Amino acid sequence: MAACSQPNKLNYEHESNKEISTAPTEAVNKQAYVAMYQTQVENTLYGANYQVFDKDAQISEYVRKIFQDKQGNLWFASNAVGVSRYDGNRLTYFSDKQGLIGSQVTGIVEDREGNMWFSTNGGVSKYDGKAFTNFTTQNGLSSDRVWSIFHDSKGIIWAGTAKGLSRYDDGKFKSFPIPNHPQSVVRSIAEDKQGNLWFGTDGEGVFKYDGNSFTAITPTDELSDKHVMSILADSKGNIWIGTRFGGISKYDGQSFVNYSTDNGIGNNEVCTIYEDRKGSIWFSAEGFGIYRYQKGEITNYSQQVGLNIRAVQSILEDKQGRFWVGGGDGLYRRAGNEYINITKNGPWDDC
Repeated sequence: MAACSQPNKLNYEHESNKEISTAPTEAVNKQAYVAMYQTQVENTLYGANYQVFDKDAQISEYVRKIFQDKQGNLWFASNAVGVSRYDGNRLTYFSDKQGLIGSQVTGIVEDREGNMWFSTNGGVSKYDGKAFTNFTTQNGLSSDRVWSIFHDSKGIIWAGTAKGLSRYDDGKFKSFPIPNHPQSVVRSIAEDKQGNLWFGTDGEGVFKYDGNSFTAITPTDELSDKHVMSILADSKGNIWIGTRFGGISKYDGQSFVNYSTDNGIGNNEVCTIYEDRKGSIWFSAEGFGIYRYQKGEITNYSQQVGLNIRAVQSILEDKQGRFWVGGGDGLYRRAGNEYINITKNGPWDDC
């Protein structure tokens, strides 16, 4: 692997990789990937080499999403205890006790009226600041297992479920099937500068929707893998696609450039992608922290800078310029050239 100098040791040097303009790398064979993963576990690339913190002190054991609302509040989605909100003074938790429909929160968005929307393992919850309104298959969702939620430029709420795509219209959700793939698992949703919507599915690749029709983008179109975990439409017009078995692909509308274990990253499972204010692209790689893509070069940030997360699920630069990273083992914030663990007691601001 490009990020390992030898089988049992991670290479934490900041290696750079110029953008490749040649043909994309082949998608990683699933069987080989599983074998590689098992080998990494045995060689303690995951878990054992990571410092174990007091789980009770963490905001949650697993921070899936980070979101900042219009008021500046920070929201943190968890894997098992609902969602929490930090308002600058205190941390408040919302779970089924307060009316949230599911314990695992997979997505967070805010609509034009300031309502918060959460995708969960039990449906979709809308929070108006006082109470929750919940939506399930009885309210039109394609499935109660909701993997992604998105608020587009037209004000429409989209939900990607385990059994297809749904759209919120006239107070309820309605199924919005992708042609020939009505029950695709929709893991991620993005919108480009032209207003096209991009839907990443776990098994059928990517679909582009221009408001009238869908266009399929599959591995035969040079996409590295059809199991898509994350999508980003960047400020330069590129579409970034993070996959489960094939690394990350950059699509400029004409061709793909693929980055995988063959040419620059430590693992081919990419769960989240983010663009910062300077236009740098950040993405995760399972077990290898995060990577920054800047001017064609890739730089790794992991344990060598204090980022002690096995599986990064979310990245956010907030309005104050604070840089947050969440995933397995909690929440981190960049402080100078290092990353520090943020517990229920902070530190929330600069150290």
